[in-house]
Amino acid sequence: MECKAKVYLVGAGPGDPELLTLKAVKAIAAAEVLLVDDLVNPEILSHARADARIVHVGKRGGCQSTPQAFIERLMVSEATAGRCVVRLKGGDPFIFGRGGEERAHLMAAGIEVVVINGISSGLAAPAAIGVPLTHRDWSSGAVFVTGHDRKDEAGNARSPDWALLAQTGLTLVIYMGVARCRQIQAGLLAGGMAADMPVAVVQSATGAAQQHLLTTLRNLPDDLALSRIGSPSIIVVGDVVRCADAVQGLARSAVA
Repeated sequence: MECKAKVYLVGAGPGDPELLTLKAVKAIAAAEVLLVDDLVNPEILSHARADARIVHVGKRGGCQSTPQAFIERLMVSEATAGRCVVRLKGGDPFIFGRGGEERAHLMAAGIEVVVINGISSGLAAPAAIGVPLTHRDWSSGAVFVTGHDRKDEAGNARSPDWALLAQTGLTLVIYMGVARCRQIQAGLLAGGMAADMPVAVVQSATGAAQQHLLTTLRNLPDDLALSRIGSPSIIVVGDVVRCADAVQGLARSAVA
């Protein structure tokens, strides 16, 4: 892969190094500088050249993170110096990975950007326990949504409209929602979602530490606390979760 004075935004996938794409492997192998997120499996770095500079720029909810502005300045300075830069992100760079922000910043600096998709945890986590996000009988689509609040320009916290999402009838795939599961539950119930709606929580999907919980919306906060499952996790809400019980038979609490 030719790599001169440009930045590659590369998705490292959900954890299993075998889920890395061939295009991602080629970009990693060509990189002179790699800026690596905290959730990237270290085994993936075996594809890097021996003289590559590897900079760990942890970005993880609830933990101390490298400032985004620093990451963007470093990418610009390294690329401007003529080096091939790979920004290696867990999952996919354009799904809750700030890839859009970084691409805009780099392009504004006159730097060429190439985006290489990775398998997002929102796809991998349900599949890892046998849950299809769509199903002819139960769901005609899926919504990817963050469980985090974010602040608008005035500094006011803004949350997803859980009540509205509850009324779509679509599978909900919630990133970064463990810490706010009670608020999410309350919003979905307020929107009319059934209390016995099946829910799955999958931690560290496709990795050696993967574990999961199958429960219902009614029991989600209490069962999640008892399970000690934490971040990084994906929460899947919808009738499609019934497939996991039939396929895996590992439910920790009964799905109605």
